[in-house]
Amino acid sequence: MRILVADDHEAVRRGLRSLLETQAQWKVCGEAEDGNDAVEKTKSLKPDLVILDISMPNLSGFGAARLIKELSPGTAILVYSMHRSQAFLDEARRIGVDGYVSKSEDGATLLMAVDAAQRHRPFFVS
Repeated sequence: MRILVADDHEAVRRGLRSLLETQAQWKVCGEAEDGNDAVEKTKSLKPDLVILDISMPNLSGFGAARLIKELSPGTAILVYSMHRSQAFLDEARRIGVDGYVSKSEDGATLLMAVDAAQRHRPFFVS
């Protein structure tokens, strides 16, 4: 599975890449530093999954998720955010993302969420 990681913090992107690539069947095909970059890289790289932070400059993760859903409906979207509110979780569901994981969760939970996305199953933990 090809994965695009979008977060405005380089250290988070690098950490996610390291964690995700512990799984032989997953490859991080690209990184994006804001929502606009995530949309453009989704167009060009055609990942199977995009992991999006919500709070990014230029275009939020939610804005990017809406555009990615329109441009590439077969691409799964997992929100990975520091926000743990029900309102954010509800918004993610309204947009139609495939999963939501709080950054306060451990790495194993994120790996379970990615596995669920690969199997086309919803995974929401805030």
